[in-house]
Amino acid sequence: MTDTLRRAFAALLLAACAAAAMAQEAPPASAGQTLYLPIYSDLWHGDLGSRNQPDKTALSALVSIRNTDPARPIRILSARYHDSQGRLLRDFVPKPRSLPPLGTLELFIERAESAGGSGASFLIRWQAERPVNPPVVEAVHADLRNPRTVSFITVARPIRPAE
Repeated sequence: MTDTLRRAFAALLLAACAAAAMAQEAPPASAGQTLYLPIYSDLWHGDLGSRNQPDKTALSALVSIRNTDPARPIRILSARYHDSQGRLLRDFVPKPRSLPPLGTLELFIERAESAGGSGASFLIRWQAERPVNPPVVEAVHADLRNPRTVSFITVARPIRPAE
């Protein structure tokens, strides 16, 4: 390996480590947020076939809402599931639920549920009595059948609530 190549590799490694360290910084404490979580009820893949459309695989999704605060509970106010056109399909938390310190609430979208589509999403609202560590909200998408396995994670991000 030449010196130039070593230096370039070292610079790239340093930049990757710095980016990873920045990504791991603790988010600021919050007393509540609205979170947007992408959900893929199905996944388009492959080539355009005779129907001029790619293949589609149905996926299940396990939504995990994790209270990351070791000392204080949070309240999940709502978890609204929307389809690709933004229409509300279901509110998984019709009345507020308390989530204890380090507790987890799990919501499940069956593989057979096809109404959401590839652009489905959750809007999750939470609050706390005073600022706490924000929850980690992820969805694990999976199709674990036959010789192939599809599995990936999406992560929620805070958005401004509707006025």
